Amino acid sequence: MLFDIPWAIVDLETTGGHIGRDRITEIGLILLDGEQLQRYQTLVNPLQPIPPFIENMTGISNAMVQDADPFSVIAAQLLPMLQGRLLLAHNVRFDYGFLRNEFRRVGLRLQNATLCTVKLSRRLYPQHFKHNLDSIIQRHGLQLAERHRAMADAEALQLFLQSACVELGEEVVQEAIRHVMAQPELPPGVDAALVDDLPDLPGVYTIWGEDEQALYVGRASNVRGKVVSQLAQDGKYGKEPAIQRPVRRISCQETIGELGAALLEQQLLRQLKPFYNHRSRLLSEVCSIQLDHSQGEFVLPVIVHADQLDFSRTADLYGLFRSPKEARKVLAEIASGNSLCQSVLGVEAVTSRKGAGCMALKGGRCRGACVGREPAPSHNMRLMQALARIRVKAWEYPGPLAVVESDEVTGAAIEHVFDRWCYLGSRKVGEAGLQGRPSFDIDTYKLLDAYLKKPAAGSSLRLLPPEDLPF
Repeated sequence: MLFDIPWAIVDLETTGGHIGRDRITEIGLILLDGEQLQRYQTLVNPLQPIPPFIENMTGISNAMVQDADPFSVIAAQLLPMLQGRLLLAHNVRFDYGFLRNEFRRVGLRLQNATLCTVKLSRRLYPQHFKHNLDSIIQRHGLQLAERHRAMADAEALQLFLQSACVELGEEVVQEAIRHVMAQPELPPGVDAALVDDLPDLPGVYTIWGEDEQALYVGRASNVRGKVVSQLAQDGKYGKEPAIQRPVRRISCQETIGELGAALLEQQLLRQLKPFYNHRSRLLSEVCSIQLDHSQGEFVLPVIVHADQLDFSRTADLYGLFRSPKEARKVLAEIASGNSLCQSVLGVEAVTSRKGAGCMALKGGRCRGACVGREPAPSHNMRLMQALARIRVKAWEYPGPLAVVESDEVTGAAIEHVFDRWCYLGSRKVGEAGLQGRPSFDIDTYKLLDAYLKKPAAGSSLRLLPPEDLPF
């Protein structure tokens, strides 16, 4: 017996290869539980036309599925058959992804361990170059009544497993299966049940320690995969910090769209101040540079703070920084890179000897504004030109702006509302309420600025009249 848990071989026929837009037209299942075997097959009305190319390849026509039940009708019957089983398929991401999306459309959740027989074939027969189903059928001499129908292709996989066990031995096949399905090993003290129920969907997660202390907040396109990788420190999802404190629970909020996930992550970071997240994102003190024209001939840069000045309504700000120290460092780099006088700009302390030049003058990195060689108008113009590249953008819209993100599978949509770079909150499309208090935040500015430069697929912009806001 290859597996000690119930398992199922699954094959689907669909209207195409796009996992979000296309739909299932036929399901073939071989359900195995010990020595018990059950077959299930059905045509499915995809509620959309089957393209001629797909019709010719599979032999499933629009007329054949016209009177078949749509997936929404069979979902309640199908879910108990699949839930808790190990799912096998050739390119399992395709079949499992289509099934999971169909269940999501009707508000049900499918979550299974999976085994890809393409990967298994590569592991068992590395001497062969091709591992598509046609190649496997030909290589093993599998006899099938038909091809490109769901049940026939599921039976081909069952015959392949049987053939491999006869040819190589069941123990060899079981070892290959263990290798293909190997998961990162969780560290001691972390209960596997903590991650079992996490969704393999996009979302924002929080890892909690003892006494309900937030240890880490992160976001991922596959929450379960990233959390397992992070706790096991296998490096698959990047260099996340190692969690070295006891983990008591893991919470997750599923999200629609990358912008929504990033905004929620920011909110949780500020609210929870997790122990392992980078401190600069939690304790930032937003400041910028403003030009002061009232102190004599020279225009002087002054560091201003968001808690003292409404950045959302202030023009001519240069750069957004998390601390005055960061602002001074950038100003020093700009001065040095453009031969501006650091003494005049206040970056370098003025020498006590009257008429002496700044340190940069001696090294040839200042044109002499400190000693009268460069006129103030020239120095002022070069300063403003140098700062122009980090100027904070003005709000280009006449009022509030909503970024609408949609779930291609379920059709659900949510809008994130901004005004003058401030995030005002999010809501489902069509709802009136908004949660959140307007505030200028450096991370929000960067997120929205990046989005407006390159809007994500499946999202759109909508201008809102002021009366559309609840405050």
